[in-house]
Amino acid sequence: MILAATAGFAQEGVQDADIAEAKALAERFGTTLQKELKAAMTDGGPQNAVKVCRERAPAIAAELSEESGWTVGRTSLKLRNAELNAPDEWERAVLVRFDERKAAGEDVATMTVAEVVESDDGSRLRFMKAIPTVQLCLSCHGKIVNANVSEALAEAYPEDQARGYEVGDVRGAFTLSTPR
Repeated sequence: MILAATAGFAQEGVQDADIAEAKALAERFGTTLQKELKAAMTDGGPQNAVKVCRERAPAIAAELSEESGWTVGRTSLKLRNAELNAPDEWERAVLVRFDERKAAGEDVATMTVAEVVESDDGSRLRFMKAIPTVQLCLSCHGKIVNANVSEALAEAYPEDQARGYEVGDVRGAFTLSTPR
């Protein structure tokens, strides 16, 4: 059973304060990660940023999870690290909806979904915020990736599927949940 609050609008079981908290955590995750990626690229180019995504992104998610009590992460339909970031059924459905909303002309940067989801584990507030592909992302996620970056990606992510994006695409989403 799902009590819906889609596109970030509070409805049954989801409070504005909960959505605001989830949005703030997703924003912190994105801002922190982007800052570290930019610094890594300045220090050693895009191949240096691969290490940040591989090591720091999960660490940032863990830090935010511990600090907030939410479970915080990232996911995508085109995975780079399937072991850590594979979407569950609910996340996959939301990511598909994000792609549909983009195709209908909606700005990826504003896309969110919040729902209270009932499962065998109890009731959880689930929240996702789409991650828009920006220019910074294309060095590692674009249609053309230079040889040094390709080599670093192949070493770090042998089963990488997370390429072929263009600016404005849904790169994936920040995904958060907390018990209700």
